[in-house]
Amino acid sequence: MGITTYTQEYSSTVAPSRMFKALIVDSKNLLPKLLPQFVKDVNVIQGDGEAGSIEQVNFNEASPFKYLKHRIDVLDKENLVCKYTMIEGDPLGDRLESIGYEVKFEATSDGGCLCKMTSNYNTIGEFDVKEEELKEGRESTIAIYKVVESYLLENPQVYA
Repeated sequence: MGITTYTQEYSSTVAPSRMFKALIVDSKNLLPKLLPQFVKDVNVIQGDGEAGSIEQVNFNEASPFKYLKHRIDVLDKENLVCKYTMIEGDPLGDRLESIGYEVKFEATSDGGCLCKMTSNYNTIGEFDVKEEELKEGRESTIAIYKVVESYLLENPQVYA
């Protein structure tokens, strides 16, 4: 098993606490609402939504994937950090055992935030993950962040 790590950042004019609440804490409610063409529903199938819980994301027909499951490893609401691991589902295919994620939301001087994302791809065997193979997933992540950011800018009272 090998591990390949990639990082990316996203800058937003929205306060870090609001982005964290929308994208992490309440994503099970917000993502199906904002992205119904892709996300059918998000269900906590084990636990209470805190660290140790397992969530299942079910996708609609428009998505190339049927579902995924991830385990919440760390949910630090004070420091706006979440670590979670994709443990099952179509995105893993036959070459990935799991994908570990760490997402941090840091305040910026303009009142917005910088979201720092680290992804650790745990491969099966000697398979190497190439950055170009991850491009679509990384672009999808940024697209989700932009949709959520737009919603929060249009609705300043939400998660205030």
